[in-house]
Amino acid sequence: MALTAEQESQIRERLMTVYDPELGIDIINLGLVYGIDMDDEGNVLITMTLTSPGCPIGPLIEEMIRDRLSELPFVKETYVQLVWQPRWDPRIHCSEEAKMELGIWE
Repeated sequence: MALTAEQESQIRERLMTVYDPELGIDIINLGLVYGIDMDDEGNVLITMTLTSPGCPIGPLIEEMIRDRLSELPFVKETYVQLVWQPRWDPRIHCSEEAKMELGIWE
C-alpha cells in the first residue's frame, strides 16, 4: 500500500499544526520536513531536520508529530528520522510566508 495523495495531504495538514516553539512557525512552512513515507501496515516515517543540530526542542517536536498523526485512522505508528543533510537553510527551505515572518527578504 503506497501513500496516496489524499493521505499525504492529510498528514501534511496535521504537520502544519506542529509549531517550532521558538519561531512560532509550523514545521511544514519552515521546510523542516524532507519526506513522508508509509509502509503497507500503516507505519509512517517522517524524515526531517531541525533548525540546528543542537536544537533542544527536537524531542518535543517529535512528540507533537506522533500525537497529531495518531489522530489519523490510517496511521498505525509514526517514526521520526532526523537528518542533517541537506542542512536547513531558511532562505532555501522556508515557504514565502515563513520567510516574511522571519524577515528574510530576497
